[in-house]
Amino acid sequence: MKGTVYSTGGAELRTIELDDAVFGLPANDGLIWVAINNELANKRLGTASTKDRGEVQGSNARPYKQKGTGRARRGDKKSPLLVGGGTIFGPKPRDFSYTIPKKAKRLALKTILSLKVQSQTLKVVEDFSIDTGKTKDLAKLLGNFGAPERTVLILKDDDPLLKRAAANIPWLSYLSYNRLRAHDLFYSRRVLLLETAAKNLNEFYGGDKKPLSPEVPE
Repeated sequence: MKGTVYSTGGAELRTIELDDAVFGLPANDGLIWVAINNELANKRLGTASTKDRGEVQGSNARPYKQKGTGRARRGDKKSPLLVGGGTIFGPKPRDFSYTIPKKAKRLALKTILSLKVQSQTLKVVEDFSIDTGKTKDLAKLLGNFGAPERTVLILKDDDPLLKRAAANIPWLSYLSYNRLRAHDLFYSRRVLLLETAAKNLNEFYGGDKKPLSPEVPE
């Protein structure tokens, strides 16, 4: 398919070839859900921890004698039924992360890129850099593409000055073309894709196409 390359001022410059295998796929809601939930689970720290009755501080002696008081029997003051006692079945540190098939993750990312193209919220922008590394210069440039809203900027390489300028803009996220995140892409209101990054995506994800099976001679 054909796409339009915009200048940093927001004007149309030229057309660019976008691979249908990356930017022209039908929606796959189930796969997108799997990819996003996988990313959220992998981000969980899992550091919540509570103490059970064997870990809290306290005496092992009974708070009062077992018989003759008319009250229920008590083992010790660390019982979960008493104030200051242990916690019953409380959380312990654990690892929530898990993996999904690599092909499924790549297909989910390509599906999201295709959705952004279909909704006309993805724009290919000519390559640029912020030589000063200042946030105000980048914010002024982004203002040429509309009002501030949740935006993802896909970079062509590791540009430290551009990343430094983008770090202080709360509604902007930056991603490398080869390290995309499904959650950021899907929930973004606007995606700005650098021209070289678009060409890199054609090669990086376009190679997933299945080769045609050779014809069997009769």
